[in-house]
Amino acid sequence: MAEKIDIAVAWDWEYDRDFISLIDAECRRRGLRMSAPGAGDARAVASALKSGTLAIGTFLDRAAPDEEPFAGLSAAMVTSGARCLNPPDAMRKAADKATMHLEFLSHGIAVPYTIIISPYSRERQVELSLEQLARLGRPFIIKPANTTGGGAGVITGAETLKDVIDSRKHHQDDKYLLQERVVPAELAHHRAWFRVFFVCGGIFPCWWDDITHIYSEVTQGEIGSLSLSPLISITREIGEVCGLGFFSTEIAMTSGGSFLTVDYVNEICDMRLQSRQADGVPDRLVLTISGLLADAASRNGGE
Repeated sequence: MAEKIDIAVAWDWEYDRDFISLIDAECRRRGLRMSAPGAGDARAVASALKSGTLAIGTFLDRAAPDEEPFAGLSAAMVTSGARCLNPPDAMRKAADKATMHLEFLSHGIAVPYTIIISPYSRERQVELSLEQLARLGRPFIIKPANTTGGGAGVITGAETLKDVIDSRKHHQDDKYLLQERVVPAELAHHRAWFRVFFVCGGIFPCWWDDITHIYSEVTQGEIGSLSLSPLISITREIGEVCGLGFFSTEIAMTSGGSFLTVDYVNEICDMRLQSRQADGVPDRLVLTISGLLADAASRNGGE
């Protein structure tokens, strides 16, 4: 008879340790069994799934779904019939900011003015019209489409075409996005820049200062009094577009009152605790998210 695990969370980042512990504690409270395979366990878990000696109800991938040993683990989860909160194909699609930009445009989700540039390895020359450069403004943002974890490769103060040419050489096989710089409004003594978490249908907006990266939760009262309900509806629509069960997005409100999605989908959210890192996620919210993930495993087990 197969050993049964209610939820498995793959991870490979040392700062996930607290988050993993909280999910495990929430699972134990509900009488659920959790597994947390790291790089040293992934192949063994995949092998057990393939042989039928292990059955996993729900799977959350917080590792590297396109890199071994996690690619094999992710594939085994899909084949075994585990419910993947973030399906591998959806994660790959969501990680590509160029693809998400086009998806958002086609679904009417407002985004900053953006120009998508082919990979340097495919096209070395960059041709931009004076009209395009004028619309981008100065400074503008340069970001690789797929290599931006933790802000890697992002330039927020680009000024010239030379900046574009030089940047593309760092990730030569990646597409690049040139994006107008969005300046958020000032709202209730905050910069009106938000990071919003989507967790199994639940939506949790946070103030997220784009300069200091410090979080604070948006209250229900603020959603009403400051007319922030678009944060909820936009994030819900992003969830439908990307097909992920757990992600975050960044949305800014401009001085004119428009809401722009400025960083599309973070398919592996940084869940460091604010009590341990100043720029971490508020502890209460991390605990809430941990409970929702355990609830998702519980519902799946009852199906």
